[in-house]
Amino acid sequence: MALKHVILILGVAISLHFVSGSNKGLICSCNEEDCLKTNNSCVIETDHGICVFRLTRGKSQEEMRFLMCENEPHGPQERLFSCENPPPSPQYVSVCCTESNYCNGVRWKDTHLNPMDPLDPPPDQCRQVPQRGPCNMQERRYFYNVTSSSCQEFSYGGCDGNDNRFMDQESCMDACKDYRPGGPQSEISIAGVAALVAGPICLICILVTIYLLLRQSPGCRDDGHDPIENHGSKDKLIQSSNLRDLVDPTTSGSGSGLPLLVQRTIARQIVIQDCIGKGRYGEVYRGKWRGESVAVKIFSSREERSWFREAEIYQTVMLRHENILGFIAADNKDNGTWTQLILVSDYHENGSLFDYLNSHVIDVPGMLRMALSIATGLAHLHMEIMGMQGKPAIAHRDIKSKNILVKRNGQCAIADLGLAVRHDSVTDTVDIFPNNRIGTKRYMAPEVLDDTINMNHFDSFKRADVYSFGLVLWEIGRRCQVFGIYEEFCLPYHPWVPMDPPIDDMRRIVCIEKRRPPVPNRWNSHKIMESYAKVMKECWYQNGAARLTALRIKKTLAGLMGPSEPEVLLPPANMQNTCDASQSGDDLKGRLPPSAIIPTSHPPNVPNPYPILS
Repeated sequence: MALKHVILILGVAISLHFVSGSNKGLICSCNEEDCLKTNNSCVIETDHGICVFRLTRGKSQEEMRFLMCENEPHGPQERLFSCENPPPSPQYVSVCCTESNYCNGVRWKDTHLNPMDPLDPPPDQCRQVPQRGPCNMQERRYFYNVTSSSCQEFSYGGCDGNDNRFMDQESCMDACKDYRPGGPQSEISIAGVAALVAGPICLICILVTIYLLLRQSPGCRDDGHDPIENHGSKDKLIQSSNLRDLVDPTTSGSGSGLPLLVQRTIARQIVIQDCIGKGRYGEVYRGKWRGESVAVKIFSSREERSWFREAEIYQTVMLRHENILGFIAADNKDNGTWTQLILVSDYHENGSLFDYLNSHVIDVPGMLRMALSIATGLAHLHMEIMGMQGKPAIAHRDIKSKNILVKRNGQCAIADLGLAVRHDSVTDTVDIFPNNRIGTKRYMAPEVLDDTINMNHFDSFKRADVYSFGLVLWEIGRRCQVFGIYEEFCLPYHPWVPMDPPIDDMRRIVCIEKRRPPVPNRWNSHKIMESYAKVMKECWYQNGAARLTALRIKKTLAGLMGPSEPEVLLPPANMQNTCDASQSGDDLKGRLPPSAIIPTSHPPNVPNPYPILS
């Protein structure tokens, strides 16, 4: 009888489990970097999370297996993207499961991709019109264009579509390079055209070679050096003694950085030293290249898209600017355990604006210098440069004090372009790269928080940047000493939200209650600070169209930096300091000049954090 009761209770428990449908607490196999500490496993943290196994083909045609937990699966509940399992293909398989612990680790053992056969492609694969599919994801894929006989990029929705869809250009060309829509007759025709083109070129090359050999004389080498050595093999990389000599000549023309081969050479010659910053998406180290310090940002292996996008944006023609972090090189290399994704940039010993303001108090000229330099860099990003080698307009999408670096001269440089978007003025489209990252919730504009931003209108992204910049202006202004008083450093909205605020809290504070960071009353008694506050408030209007442009902010701040001392009004009698007692400016009145820069107490060897999203 007791046994019957036990069986009945177990049956009821199992039934309740299936009725509730909760997957919370399910253990999945995991081979991501973060799972090394948890014995290659992860735990589902949401009721509707799933265990996922994906199998894709790498650039070298090897199979790449990914085991993970997906707490927030994309797509409708009855048709999740990670559970879409199309017929076996040479490129991709995705499987999800929830029936037992480690279920995805069991399934991968019997799953394989179809073998690739580039010499025998499907008869219609290479001539099919690319199909995005009904899903709404944005994944970069390539299709074979029969008209141009080339592989071109298109945006894939994530499910369905047809077979003319490849992960990269190499696999696309391997599969379709021998495809001829016209049959043997067309092949002969193309071969004939190739012969007509190549024949005269070869003949010209032979004639030029004969001419040079006949013209050569013993006097050509009187200096005792090989002419090839003088002009060819000893390139700028070997001749240059420092990065300035190497980078500066390349920026006077296109402004798009060093050649890719030189970048890879530099990246592999760098000696990694101490770690100067860690974050959710990677780590930053100080490195040495020929005696010079450089910053080496190593991305997490899961953030390949972010690394690729940042390197791509940094190499945009005409992007280089003194108020944008100087890009040096990008490379990816295998360290034996996983692929390291590296981005090398200029090293600034003062670190980020966030940490600099935490440990320093600035004067009014220093405040204006910082604000103007950031506005100048942002205006350059937002501006489109027309011409043969023009620059598209770019929006940053993650402006905050941690993504701005402080240079030795007191100016700032904007960094971390991993979320940036570009504007194509010809087609009036926005180049939004698919990325796992999102911006920093504390600095998001109201239209981003309530999801009303027009993603097809590029000016919407520029206006969101200006809102975020307005919050950075507030952070800088609080650390400016006026009348011997300054505030402690705080993040925007610190009285109302925690350090890592949920997006719902930010939406309530910014969109519903329409709050903005408080402005000290004493700023109204100082003409420069009063004008500065006016610019700041015009950056964070609720209506994005009413905000100032970056160029207008730049011109206004430049007007405040006059050659003469600004007129200063007397502080009001009832002025109070909002800082705590340990950082009160009252004790400093009369003992420091107005232009003093006062470092507050901090350890002597403070690590130099660089911009990694927190």
